[in-house]
Amino acid sequence: MNNKYKTKSQMVLYFLKGSVIFFVISMICSVLVTFFELVSPKFVQYTVDFLLVDAADSSVPSYIDHVINMLGGRDYLRVHLYLMALVVAGCAIATALFRYLFKLFNSIAAEKFTRRMRDTLFEHIIRLPFAWHSENHTGDIIQRCTSDVDTIKNFVSEQMINLFRITVRIAVAMYFMLGISGYLTIFSAVFIPIIVLYSCLFHRRISKGFEKADSEEGRLSATAQENLTGVRVVRAFGREAYEKERFETQNYHYTNLWIDLIRTLSAFWASNDLISGLQVMLVTIIGAVLCVNNSITVGEYIAFVSLNAMLTWPVRALGRIISEMSKAGVSIDRLRYIMNSKEEKDSENAIEPPMNRDIVFDNVSYKYGNGTEDVLSNVSFRIKAGTTFGVLGGTGSGKSTLMYLMDKLYDLPESTGDAAKAEGHGGAGDAETAENSGRITIGDVDIKDIRRSYLRRNIGLVLQEPFLFSGTLSENIAITQSDASFKEVRDAAKIADLDEAIRNFNKGYETYVGERGVTLSGGQKQRTAIAQMLMGKPPIMIFDDSLSAVDTRTDARIRKALSETTVGTTVILISHRITTLMHADTILVLDKGKVAEIGSHDELVANNGIYKRIYDIQKQGI
Repeated sequence: MNNKYKTKSQMVLYFLKGSVIFFVISMICSVLVTFFELVSPKFVQYTVDFLLVDAADSSVPSYIDHVINMLGGRDYLRVHLYLMALVVAGCAIATALFRYLFKLFNSIAAEKFTRRMRDTLFEHIIRLPFAWHSENHTGDIIQRCTSDVDTIKNFVSEQMINLFRITVRIAVAMYFMLGISGYLTIFSAVFIPIIVLYSCLFHRRISKGFEKADSEEGRLSATAQENLTGVRVVRAFGREAYEKERFETQNYHYTNLWIDLIRTLSAFWASNDLISGLQVMLVTIIGAVLCVNNSITVGEYIAFVSLNAMLTWPVRALGRIISEMSKAGVSIDRLRYIMNSKEEKDSENAIEPPMNRDIVFDNVSYKYGNGTEDVLSNVSFRIKAGTTFGVLGGTGSGKSTLMYLMDKLYDLPESTGDAAKAEGHGGAGDAETAENSGRITIGDVDIKDIRRSYLRRNIGLVLQEPFLFSGTLSENIAITQSDASFKEVRDAAKIADLDEAIRNFNKGYETYVGERGVTLSGGQKQRTAIAQMLMGKPPIMIFDDSLSAVDTRTDARIRKALSETTVGTTVILISHRITTLMHADTILVLDKGKVAEIGSHDELVANNGIYKRIYDIQKQGI
């Protein structure tokens, strides 16, 4: 992992770009909301003291005196008290207007912030190495990109803005309250640091609980995603009861985690409200005593109690903000894990060389990150340009790893030696190997020096388990060439021996393919994937056991059509079926990650080795 985002705030500030102006406008509106809310009790105070009681010994703030003079003066207002009521109502209307504008601009800012976060995450995730995706559960990634994104959005758009509003409200309220009674203000303010300190201590305690809950939610999402994706397998093997029990067990643990969290949060919120209630009670009682003793006027008492009541929500909210900060902090860390994962990157001098050249594996060894043994060990061979090359091997022999390495889905480390000048068929290496070493070249150019996007455009890849997107068959076939004509789509389908099957569907090429191609048979999905690859006309084609789901006759028809249309193309066939490989120019036999044999079909049969034994076994079933 790199350290692009070293701190939580650094990542949040990056995502805030483009929405800051809207947050600023919403903050200005929130200040105006606070002002009109807090100035209203002051008008009530001076209405009581100067218009009803005539407390002439008290001074009137200039802004209130200005309003009184605008409305006709004190004597006029004593006769027309409804005008002061209209002023208070005007404050309420202004409060409502600016609260509406605050909500509007805050919502716009929040959605822009969220869109940038999701777009950035998606763009980054699709550029992460294949190995990263292999190590992380899809369900957990989805949960991070949905629930955690929403948690951060809510914190930034609500709690952070509320923190600003609370700070402004407390500052303005304290200013007005100090103007009434410094002694009473001290009693009101003393509870604020107590609540903040208590909330901070709680924040440290609750953070790990949120982290466990989010991790458990990720595992729960992964289980649900696996079962929805593999619903046919679950049904076919009658595993509904087992999977139901597995999901319910995980859901039980997840539910209990949240019950424990809610229990803790409820105790915190209740105690927080108790402290706030004590503050209101003390201020009300002490203020009443001061009013009876004529230390403050009736109007000042009414105004102070109103201002103090307006502080109740901010003081309580401080604790909630700090508790929400714990949850948001966990979510930010979970997204930082994704954003700080290193993307695939080309070298600075990456080139786009001709691809219709010889492919050479030079002493390649490879071991997966979590593996203990080499998947490939000192593998060396040459694939001549324009020929058909077969790869045969048992499960776990490293056949697919060859393909992943050639397509740079997995990377070899930087080469430290010169490439072997492998001539002819190459050979097997029996020496002990250092993990993840060797070199792969195309036309004497190390694939590390070839631009990834260019390499992958020029290497057509058909997997044993192809992935089809939701859409029509025509859209899926033309996925690499969105501007392809119908004739091109149909020609590719014909080569893949799929055209007749498609025309038998009610809607033909406009037949809708469900998620992952669930409406098609295994063989139809494989043939659709072959047609997809053929649309790109790549100079190198790799078939990774991609004819395993079709019968031998269909297999033969597809290979015949391919041989007629791929003249000059380098074709690599990976299969466990010798009938698929026997007409290849060269066949490589892998055994436990090492080159066991290499040669033509006739040569390998004559060698009387692994290939011959497999051939004899399969021939009996032909």
